[in-house]
Amino acid sequence: MGHSRLELHEVLKGIAEHVYFQPPSGHLMQFPCITYKWDRDSTQHADNELYRSAKRYQVTVIDRDPDTELADKVRELRYCSFERAFAVDDLNHYVFSLFF
Repeated sequence: MGHSRLELHEVLKGIAEHVYFQPPSGHLMQFPCITYKWDRDSTQHADNELYRSAKRYQVTVIDRDPDTELADKVRELRYCSFERAFAVDDLNHYVFSLFF
């Protein structure tokens, strides 16, 4: 853990062709895709100093296909957990938390 966001971007590009970091509203996206944003930090301290730190990202797979394989591939990433799924405007969203 403790990798850079750009390293995460490359990992996600290995799963999906279209990957977007914090896309602004109204941004035209191509589907299927993965969006992600920094969600929060997880830190541990020892002897009053930072011992370990990892960023948690919210990763969302968006696909018209309700049985998308992209969600399965994201789920297989280390330190990843499934949070929820929902559909909006005929697009299926699969939301994960990922420490990276």
